[in-house]
Amino acid sequence: MAQRRDARTDGPGDGVTRARYRRILRFAARALVQSWWFELFLPRFGFARFVARGRAARMTRIARRFHVLAVDLGGLMIKVGQFMSSRLDVLPPEITKELEGLQDEVPPVSFPAIRAAAEAELGMPLDLAYASFDEVPVAAASLGQAHRARLTALDVELTGFEDVVVKVQRPGIQQIVDVDLLALRRVARWLSRVQVVARRVDMPALVEEFAATSMAEIDYLLEAGNAERFAENAAREPRVTVPEVVWERTTRRVLTLADVTAIKINDVDALRAAGIDPSDVAHTFAAVMFEQLFGDGFFHADPHPGNIFVTPVGEPGAADAAGSRPWRLTFIDFGMMGEVTPTLRRGLRKLVIAVAARDGKGLVDSIRDVGVLLPSADTRELERAMTQLFARFGGMGFAELQQVDPKEFRDFATEFGDVVREMPFQLPENFLLIIRSMSLVSGVCSSLEPGFNMWEAIEPYAGRLMRDERGNLVQDVARQAASTAAITAALPRRINDVIERIDEGRLAVETPRLDRRLARLERAARRIVSAILFGALLVAGSIVRPAEEVFGTVLMVASVVPLAHALFAGVMGSRGPS
Repeated sequence: MAQRRDARTDGPGDGVTRARYRRILRFAARALVQSWWFELFLPRFGFARFVARGRAARMTRIARRFHVLAVDLGGLMIKVGQFMSSRLDVLPPEITKELEGLQDEVPPVSFPAIRAAAEAELGMPLDLAYASFDEVPVAAASLGQAHRARLTALDVELTGFEDVVVKVQRPGIQQIVDVDLLALRRVARWLSRVQVVARRVDMPALVEEFAATSMAEIDYLLEAGNAERFAENAAREPRVTVPEVVWERTTRRVLTLADVTAIKINDVDALRAAGIDPSDVAHTFAAVMFEQLFGDGFFHADPHPGNIFVTPVGEPGAADAAGSRPWRLTFIDFGMMGEVTPTLRRGLRKLVIAVAARDGKGLVDSIRDVGVLLPSADTRELERAMTQLFARFGGMGFAELQQVDPKEFRDFATEFGDVVREMPFQLPENFLLIIRSMSLVSGVCSSLEPGFNMWEAIEPYAGRLMRDERGNLVQDVARQAASTAAITAALPRRINDVIERIDEGRLAVETPRLDRRLARLERAARRIVSAILFGALLVAGSIVRPAEEVFGTVLMVASVVPLAHALFAGVMGSRGPS
């Protein structure tokens, strides 16, 4: 009940949190008003080309202002920026590019505050919980910070290791997260009332998706459970190690793990100095991540270089059969994990079948099943675009695609670019995490081996996905064949139906180019209306002004707006494509 009441309040009660809440809303309101003015209001009066010319610079300025706000406020705002930087499906590239460099690094909390928070959670003084505790943090992030420590003799006897890393949640972060989510939910409600946004993005659902991820990240018991589940899967993989959880020193706000610090995976010089081939690391890392995706179905969704170590095995100078020193990949930080759910697996399987069959409609249906397209999407033009895509480029390997004349790609983008951009795409969380994870893997592997080919590495695992679902594949192929046969059988009747409609004048044809011409005619009509409105306001103002000087002057000044539209919209429209 308390949570429900919070969701209905206008804002938090505490003075500091109220100021934070209002600052977030002020930023959002300013960005929304600016977007409404430039993206909705001005184009209605013929200034679409003017708006388009300055769009990139405006988006960049908004992103930079948010970057400053996020760094200043910290807390969940940094996570918001990182989340937005990955939402290529719903945000323009100017914003995602500006925010992708937003680092989750903030000034550390003072040690007395960390000590008090940890002792309150553990229910005992730090001196009793640990044999030693380093006051200087190893890392400080927006939600918590990490310190090195050593276990007591009794805990060492139980666990078998002494050195640990202790993550402690920042004091008061739960209240900050609650306030930030309250503000974000209110902004989402604002946006859901804007038709052009609601048609493309389910903003409340997007915020709830982000909220679930954020709440999971501040629950260290959940992260500890993720670490153990990941370790169980990794037990079958000799190339991977995972730090052990010290459950006796772990709570919802304190997490104690074995210290497994080693060589950062992208430190090429250190790898070579240890006798480890960076190219081998790249291929093994990719294989391990694909195994998590296609084998376990439970994968590390944040495999950036700070979360992956290469741990040498054995004494320096030791070598395996290939002449390289043995080593293992060590994963840390299990706050962000992803799952390949049965629904997602079925959707991916259908997608593979559609691509193999060069079936544009089937491809669109499969991405709808996965949840990438909102239910409101009208996919007819997208289906046509995918069919054309298969007709032009289907069956080509990546090497062949590199030899295609770039003009062909440009022509395709010109013809169907608006269709794809206007389609209401919204990636579900698990699908987004797969993309995020693979993007990070690709970046790490390329830094280790510049010529690394991600597609060659993923091919055997994609094949496994199809083999694992062989029975379902046969059924789907059979259904596809039955569907094709049914269409073939019905073809003569449908042709007769079309001929009858033509004879009776009932044939309706959808023509996007004709729609665009009609839109230009509509703009011309608007200019005529603007001219009439200008004359009416000017005449009315001149008549009223002798009796009501202020009101008459306002009417005459207001006539400038429709005059500007009538004069300049025609000039701007004439420069557009015919």
